[in-house]
Amino acid sequence: MQITIERIPDNELKPLYQDPSQLGFGKIFTDYMFTMYYQKGKGWVEPKIGKYRPINIDPAAVVLHYSQEIFEGLKAYAAEDGRILLFRPEENAKRMYESAERLCMAPFPIDYFLESVTALVNLEKRWIPRAPGTALYIRPSLIGTGDALGVHPASEYLFFIILTPVGAYFKEGFKPISLYVEDYYIRAAVGGVGNAKTGGNYAASLLAAAKAQEKGFSQVLWLDAREKRFIEEVGAMNIFFVFGKKLVTPDLSGSILPGITRKSVIELARSLGYTVEERPISIEEVFDGIKDGSLTESFGSGTAAVISPVGSLNFKGENHLINDFKVGPVTEELYTRLVNLQYGKTEDPFGWVKEIGRL
Repeated sequence: MQITIERIPDNELKPLYQDPSQLGFGKIFTDYMFTMYYQKGKGWVEPKIGKYRPINIDPAAVVLHYSQEIFEGLKAYAAEDGRILLFRPEENAKRMYESAERLCMAPFPIDYFLESVTALVNLEKRWIPRAPGTALYIRPSLIGTGDALGVHPASEYLFFIILTPVGAYFKEGFKPISLYVEDYYIRAAVGGVGNAKTGGNYAASLLAAAKAQEKGFSQVLWLDAREKRFIEEVGAMNIFFVFGKKLVTPDLSGSILPGITRKSVIELARSLGYTVEERPISIEEVFDGIKDGSLTESFGSGTAAVISPVGSLNFKGENHLINDFKVGPVTEELYTRLVNLQYGKTEDPFGWVKEIGRL
């Protein structure tokens, strides 16, 4: 792929953030973005890096009416020795390909995904923050464009990547969060698109999340659509429960997003001697475990927060504390080991970390 780069004059570049420890999440965007178009009969054409700008699409674009839209999220990390690192980017590329197939979209080729991310991040490397816990968040997206109404797949697509330097996803940082167990609204159902990373899943979660936050909770813990008993996801993360040396996480039944951090936690935990079970887990089993002391910790996992300890669950007005609202040793060990891998601080025995350039 031959990428065209339209350079921005130095005097038109945006000023860098002043305090990387105060970045927040997704509030600042870099100078450049990557774009590439799909046209029926031609395939993927016009790979280009140019100035970050509004996207011009027709009011009849399929994405606006029938929600053909998917996205990904990954990070570029600054290692202490100056390397620029990505964490398992090929997994993001594969998941985006699979999400596109589920939504009947033209999949973006995996090699193009990796090449475009690498090129854009290297061009924008001055934006990669170096403060602890910070990174450059990468948001690849694919939308259906075209200009004809009617419930059918688009004939044209736009793939684009934008970048944003970020700090901690939760304002609490690496501290326990409180979850509201939603027993009415659902996130997704088996046979739907819950296992695809598409915006509609997140739109469907906003009302419940807003109500939870009004009540003082950080996120929503979702239950299954059929019985509303079995745990699925927490907010934008997968969920784990720790029973001593055993980790239990809901299995990928078709309504749960196959998280890359989730996959990494499972593989890392098993390499450390933990037992990991991927299976249905009911809310009753969780509460029974809290009550008898067998459930010792819980945490969410995802690209944005990496690992977020869970300190309490609120269900039907009753609050259930986990580990006295403290970070547990298993959660802390997995978090520390994962973060050290991502920032290149420790040897990578898994081959997960990819060096794509130098600062």
